[in-house]
Amino acid sequence: MFDIGFLELLICGIIALLVLGPERLPTAARAAGRWIGGARRMVNQFTSELDRQLKAEELREELRKAGDVGLDDVQSTVRGALDEARQYEHMILSDDKPRNATPSPDTRKTAGKDDQDTSSTEQAPPENRS
Repeated sequence: MFDIGFLELLICGIIALLVLGPERLPTAARAAGRWIGGARRMVNQFTSELDRQLKAEELREELRKAGDVGLDDVQSTVRGALDEARQYEHMILSDDKPRNATPSPDTRKTAGKDDQDTSSTEQAPPENRS
């Protein structure tokens, strides 16, 4: 991490012993060890979270691509079915006799009677008796 060799570590230890003294050196060493351990854990958590996010993004991208491929397959299947339906529709329509779009006279008479029936059921205004 810091590329410190054994000789450099030994020199740092001797200087710490001279500066802090033998009474405070163990306490300072423990505090330094805790600080370094905390820094390492923080770096490891950061890298693992970064790796998880990258893997999640790759998975999302793969799912998106797989969904697009599946969607293309479904669309082609639906288009094929619609084309077949159109072919059969032309066959069915050519077999049927052309139908007259105007209503028959019987239907017209029935419709006229319905209009008269609804007008007779309406109430007449009350007569004015004076």
